[in-house]
Amino acid sequence: MIGNRSDKSGLAALPRRLLVGLVYGYRYLVSPILGPRCRYLPTCSEYAAEALEKHGVFRGGWLTLKRVGRCHPLTWLGGGSGYDPVPPKKDTE
Repeated sequence: MIGNRSDKSGLAALPRRLLVGLVYGYRYLVSPILGPRCRYLPTCSEYAAEALEKHGVFRGGWLTLKRVGRCHPLTWLGGGSGYDPVPPKKDTE
């Protein structure tokens, strides 16, 4: 159905696909140069791609920003580490 918000192949999915493409670009072009830096599993780029796919641009983007903020190199003194999965999508229906 045209205009269906659950349709992930239409024009409405373009912003999400663009952001996921940027994450993959970072993962395969920039990250190998910088080396492993993430303290969490999945890595921040894996987390970002999954959060955007699962939750969409706004919520997935917010979850990604929060995660990168926790993993930022300047938070080594007070930050955490370990397994930190993307939270499940809440059913709103």
